[in-house]
Amino acid sequence: MKILAADDQRLIQLAIKNVLSELDVQLIIAEDGFNAIRLFDEHAPDLCILDIQMPELNGFEVIQHIRVKKGSQTPIIVMSGTSDQQTKLKAFDAGVDDYIVKPVGLQELKVRVLKLLNLPINTAQNAHLGGTVNYKGNIQKNIVGVVIPCYNEEERLKTIEFQDFVASNMGYHLCFVNDGSKDNTLNVLKELSKGREDYISVYDCPQNGGKAEAVRLGMLHLAKESQFDYVGFLDADLSTNFEDFNDLVETISNSDYKIVSGSRIFRMGANIAKESSREIISKTINLIIRKILGMQFQDTQCGAKVFTKEVIPLLFEKPFLTRWLFDVELFLRMRKYYGKDKVQSLLCEQPLNRWIHEDGSKLSMKDSIKIVGQLGQIFWHYRLFDKYQKNETLWNQSLVKEYG
Repeated sequence: MKILAADDQRLIQLAIKNVLSELDVQLIIAEDGFNAIRLFDEHAPDLCILDIQMPELNGFEVIQHIRVKKGSQTPIIVMSGTSDQQTKLKAFDAGVDDYIVKPVGLQELKVRVLKLLNLPINTAQNAHLGGTVNYKGNIQKNIVGVVIPCYNEEERLKTIEFQDFVASNMGYHLCFVNDGSKDNTLNVLKELSKGREDYISVYDCPQNGGKAEAVRLGMLHLAKESQFDYVGFLDADLSTNFEDFNDLVETISNSDYKIVSGSRIFRMGANIAKESSREIISKTINLIIRKILGMQFQDTQCGAKVFTKEVIPLLFEKPFLTRWLFDVELFLRMRKYYGKDKVQSLLCEQPLNRWIHEDGSKLSMKDSIKIVGQLGQIFWHYRLFDKYQKNETLWNQSLVKEYG
């Protein structure tokens, strides 16, 4: 028995393969609509699982080829992140047998496949975790790359949490950037990614360049991969947890925002734990930052942010001025490109439900004091180049056109 699965995102392909690994079927993978048609004609599969949005030819064109040109009644499942009623009705009118909206659980997908293949369905057996498939996992609506900068994290890296997350969330790829660590962090990361290379990778920077450079290089690295819908970054200590990060992804995917940033202090009553001295310094720094930006952003320095891919070259192509305050520069670069009025509608600051300051932070009290001077450096740098706004805009637009 043969099943054709057509989807241009590798992590979705792997998830489908994981679901079907315990069935006695031959899985045929197509990475675009053109190859889906070619492989359908070549293999005559017993079932097709199709995405709607694919390169070359979209899912509707593949369905038309199967139903109209070939006159085949092969069962077709559409599995898509598109949930609007018009698209679903169009798919059923075109002749599909089932329409699954992502996110979807692996157990549910397997049951739907068995049903269309007229094979026995034993939900108790399928839910058993003793096999090769982790049925607690989900296929996400969006494929997201996450950069996690690491410097001397050997002792506090929460490897179990990262392993559990990628095992149950198959739409995420975690890219750990080793920022020239002096301890055994690199080997810990390599061990973490072993056997999970599709979901966890390590980008090694031999020399320590600071968090700003580690994030910048990681973001540019992930942006090269076409499978990601969004790319973001997250602190290695998981002071922002994955549940909150996933909420940021959900917000950006259902809006026209180009950046969704977490906020640790925006929401009153959130479960936030923080040292009082650091809290006072943070509030002072945030006040200065708001004056520089000219925007009422409450928490630019939160280490959890998600971006549309089109703005990544615009924001990360050039190195940042400082090692820690690159977040401020991100928003200044957005304002320079889109203009002060328009940029307000492209940025979202979303409250976190939880944020805990972890012991062992690399940012000391002395560093916090230096930040004030660095903010002045950033302010004068971007003010000096304001007169070159037009040339900068043209340069940025060329970047977006080339890499977006």
